[in-house]
Amino acid sequence: MDAQLKRGILEIGVLKVLTRGDSYGYQIIKDLSGVLQISESTLYPILKRLEGSGCVSVYSAQHNGRLRKYYAITPEGEAKIRDFLGEWQEIDRIYTFIKEGIEQ
Repeated sequence: MDAQLKRGILEIGVLKVLTRGDSYGYQIIKDLSGVLQISESTLYPILKRLEGSGCVSVYSAQHNGRLRKYYAITPEGEAKIRDFLGEWQEIDRIYTFIKEGIEQ
């Protein structure tokens, strides 16, 4: 898969997980594991980009005596999901066009 396309899909996957509620890195990886494979070394730069673009907010909270960093989706993040879904319809039309008449 094209690296840029995969990066965009991973970002949307992370945002989708956060629509279920605030979460932390390990749990996000676990929640995505059935659909997308993502490592910590890939996740944290994505979270940093999403934070920088205003799509997620970050806060720390105590968990078992240690601070844990939590991520929450923002209205900008929800809008990014909606934009992606709109763009995906266009990608699907292009895919269908390309696939027509080509044997697999």
